[in-house]
Amino acid sequence: MSVKLLDNEAFYGYRVRRTVDAKLFQEYFSLKQSGKRINGATKNKIKDQAFKRDSELSLLQAKGKQSKKADRCFNANGTVRGISYLVKTEKSGTKTPIFQVGIASEADSKIICTSYSINAHGKDRAWKLAVDTYTKHKGISKAGKLYRELLAAMPARVTTPAARKKAASKMPARKKLLGQKAVKKAAKKAPGKAVRKTAVKRVAAKKASSKKVVSKKMVGKPVAKKKVAKKR
Repeated sequence: MSVKLLDNEAFYGYRVRRTVDAKLFQEYFSLKQSGKRINGATKNKIKDQAFKRDSELSLLQAKGKQSKKADRCFNANGTVRGISYLVKTEKSGTKTPIFQVGIASEADSKIICTSYSINAHGKDRAWKLAVDTYTKHKGISKAGKLYRELLAAMPARVTTPAARKKAASKMPARKKLLGQKAVKKAAKKAPGKAVRKTAVKRVAAKKASSKKVVSKKMVGKPVAKKKVAKKR
C-alpha cells in the first residue's frame, strides 16, 4: 500500500510513498503532538490529509506513465515492444507464421504469452488480435492515437501462405532466366577473349619469324679478319 500506518519507537503516524517519473516521494504525517498520541477528530483529519496527498501523487504517477507509454511501447526501429513475428515449426514439420504477444500485464499483474496464427486468421486480422490483447493488458484505449499507431506498426516482412506459394511458383522460372543470362554473359565475353588470344599469338609468331630472318642473314657473311702488322 502507498499509505501505511507506522507504529514504532521512532515514529507513529502515516507514511505516504509513491514513485513519480523515477522520483521517489516519501512523506510522513505524525499522529503525535507534544510527544503524546492524538485520537478522535484530530487523528481522522491527519489521516484524511495523508490519503489526499496519496491521491495527488497517484494522479501525477498516472499522468507520467501515460505520457511515457508510447515510448515504452515501441523499439528504436519502430516495431512494437512485446509483439514478435515468428515462424513456428509444428511437430509435423509444417511452418506456421504467427504473431506472438509476450508482455507483463498491468491489469492482471502477470506475464501474458499468447500467439495468433496468420494461416488461421490472415495477416491483418492476426495482427489486430495481437494488438487488441496488447492494449487490453497495457491499459491503452482503442479510441486514442496510440492504438492507431500500434495497428500501423505491423512488421513489413510477413510471409503468408499465399506469398510463399507464389514465390515457390516463380523460383523455377527465375532460375531458368538467371541461367540464360549467365550463358549470354559468357558468350559475350568469349569472343573478346578469343580475339585477344589470337592477337597475342600473331605478335608472338611475328617476333619468332623476325628472329629467324635475322639469324639466316647472319649465316652467309664471311667473318672479317683482323689485320696483323708484320714485324720487321
